[in-house]
Formats: sequence, structure tokens, C-alpha cells
Amino acid sequence: MAPIRRLKRVAASQPGFLNLKSNSGAAGSPGGRRKRLNKNKKKNWNKYSDINDVEGFLADVRLQERTTGGLLSEKSDESLFFLDAGPPKKAQLRVEPEEGKKGRRGKALRPLRIDLILQHDSLIPPPKDVLAYQLPNAKKLRRIAQKAEQLAAKGVVPRRQKRLLNRKPLDGTAKKAALEANNNPERAFYDIWNQESKDTSDPWYLQQTGKQRVTRPARLSEKPSVLPAVEVIASGGSYNPDFFSHQALLQVAHEVEVKKQKAEDKLVKQLAVNREHIATEETVFREQVEGLVEEEHEEDAANEEEEDVAVGAIVVAVKKTEKQRKKERADKIKEQRQRAHRVRSDKRQQLFQLRSIKTSIKQQEEDTKEKQIQRKSNQEAQKAQPRRLGKLKFQPQDMEVQLSDELAGSLRQLKPEGSVLKDRFKSLQKRNLIEPRERAKFKRRLKLKYVEKRAFREIT
Repeated sequence: MAPIRRLKRVAASQPGFLNLKSNSGAAGSPGGRRKRLNKNKKKNWNKYSDINDVEGFLADVRLQERTTGGLLSEKSDESLFFLDAGPPKKAQLRVEPEEGKKGRRGKALRPLRIDLILQHDSLIPPPKDVLAYQLPNAKKLRRIAQKAEQLAAKGVVPRRQKRLLNRKPLDGTAKKAALEANNNPERAFYDIWNQESKDTSDPWYLQQTGKQRVTRPARLSEKPSVLPAVEVIASGGSYNPDFFSHQALLQVAHEVEVKKQKAEDKLVKQLAVNREHIATEETVFREQVEGLVEEEHEEDAANEEEEDVAVGAIVVAVKKTEKQRKKERADKIKEQRQRAHRVRSDKRQQLFQLRSIKTSIKQQEEDTKEKQIQRKSNQEAQKAQPRRLGKLKFQPQDMEVQLSDELAGSLRQLKPEGSVLKDRFKSLQKRNLIEPRERAKFKRRLKLKYVEKRAFREIT
């Protein structure tokens, strides 16, 4: 079977071979088999649907519109037929020559073939560009124009036009020339290459050309702190101080240490356990017998409730008589009158107390002034204190003080203490230039692994 198929394929590939068997798989062909298709899938509609008749009809419609400007069925007989009156004359396509362009013998030049090909030969008008006729806010502008026409018909002048009419005319030609718009064709000519320099005293000119310096805000000149960059230590911190200045410096350092000790003691006291909260034998025994004496308490509570119910049942609301109500009303009116009389007497009494009232007002004003002065002094003192710039609070540096037995007699025997870098870093924090910081904690990711080297292993 395989050689026979190969022979048929070779014969079919020859140019003169005529195949008698139809290649189409139509249902009416004797040798063809009907192909099953899924018509409910969209991808098979264009693939297996025959639309040649529809495409031919649309192509015919487009041809009629392109050649005649519309469908032939809609045209009149006069536009489609004409009366044949004889042989047609040879038509020459002539184009109006441009001025000054003629041939060698004075004849008009024919257009080139390429120009004729590029000419528009379709009778279909080009599509209208809708965007070219659209205006932003066209409906709103149309409504405004209609309203303006209605007002003009009534003789009403708009407010803007009324303001323009009421404006005073400008005096002087120089001001007029300076205020002229740049798009005015009648304005004076300005030569940019002229050697004469333009007046640069105008602030508007300086601002627009960028030659005017921006005024620096006054707050940028303020320092964040009034403290000096380098604070000089007291005279007691010298390498060879006198006795009293050294003792004064030691007293300051002692007060600082005492304050730290008090803060630590206060923290310990707050974290200490209260003795009242410590369990004793008595409290333990009470907790153990808590549920054993509950019945006696319940009986006592029940007896008390019965007595309350009995007493409550006896109580009866007594209705007041008319005489008692009148008496209460009279007492109330009398009390109101006494209160009003007391207020009037107090006001009369204040007339005789004008001198004391003036004295009290003067004393209040003095107290207010003292408070204002104190508040200003506190504000000035607050400027010398470090502000809270970050999440950490500023911690002052420890005072570097030497005791009396540690003092050196000369500079040669003086031992250096402290760090200049740390002192400058703390100074920047104290003057509010940088926020207080702490050293980053080093956290090792991987554990250390100890390995004996070969040389060490050989020795051991």
C-alpha cells in the first residue's frame, strides 16, 4: 500500500496531471465526507461561514458611491441617461496654467501623469472633523451669550462693562507705552541689541528677570540655642586652682551626684513590694475558710430584708393640707425676698469699699506684671535648655572633676581625661543642632565557630 500512495503523490505533483476527484469536502460530492463543525463557537463563524455575497454587495455599493456619489437606484433618470447626438469629440484634459508658465509655443502645459494619479477622483466628500468644531464649555458659553443678548435687549449693562466704563482714563504717553500689551502691532519698536541699558530700578522688572534677591526670613537667622559653641569650665577645673574655687566646683559635682542618687532611690522605692500585699498566716487562713461561714451570713441578710419589708409596708404617704402648702409658699417667698435684700445691701456696702477695691485691683495688676516677667524669664531660661528633638532625652555629660589629692602641681604631671570628640558631640546635642542618639547595639547574626588549625593540632 505504501508504494502505491507514493506513486500517486508523485503523479499528482506533475504539472500536466488532472485530478478527477474533487478536493472539496461538500456533502453533495460522492467521494467527500461532511465535516462536522461547532456553530455555537464564535471562532468558527468567520472561519467556516461564506460571506462572499455580502462582501460583493458592499464592494458594489462602495463603487457606486465613489463613482456617482451615491446609489444608482436613488439617482434620477436625467443624471443616468443622456441623448446621443453624434460621435463624441476628443476630450482633452486641460488644467489652468499658472501665471507666467507656458510651453515653448505659448500653449498651456499639460499636467503630469503622476499629478493626475494623485488627484482626488472620488465623489464621496471627506469626513467632517467633529473635534475641529467643538469648543470647551460651548454650552455654558452659549448660555452666557444668550443671557447677555437678553440683557442688552432690556438695556441692562453688565457689572464688568460698567466697571470698565467707570474707570478713569490714563494720563501721559509714557505710562500708556509702558502698559501696552506685547501683542499690540502699533506699539513702539524696541531694539534688543541697543547699547542703551534698560531702567533696572523697577522692582517688577527685577523680580521677573530674577535679578532681585529674595529677602531672607528673619527666623533663619535665629540660633536654635543661646549657648556658646565652647563652654569654658569654671576656674576650679584648672590644673592648679585655688582652694575656694576648687571647693565650689566639688560642691556642684556633689549636688549632681546627690540628685542622681535620689532619683535611683525613688525608682527603687516605687518598684519595691508593699508589706501590706505580702501574704501572712492570718490572710492564708481567711482564704482557706472563706466558703465555710457563708450560711450564717445568708441567714443574717434574710432577716434584715424581712425587717425592711415590714417597715416599708407600714410607711404611708401623708397628704399635705392646704394650710401647710400656703405656709411653704410663704416661706419660699420670704426666703427670695431676703436673698434680694442681701444682694442690694452688698451693692450699697461696696460703695464704701471703693478704696479697698482700688487697692485690690492695683495689687492684682502688680501680680499680673510679676507673672509676666517671671514667664519671660522662664522662656529665656528655656532657650538655654536642650529641647526634645527625638525619642530620646538629652543626658548631660558627667562632670570631669579631680579630688584634692588628685590635683597635679604642674602641666607636666597632668593626666588627660575625657574625650574631645565626645565633648563636641554632646555640645551639638545640647545646642539643639542634632537629636540625642545612642550607640547602635551590635547583634551577631551567626554564632562563632571555633576551629583548630592544623599547625596548632600538630603541636598539641
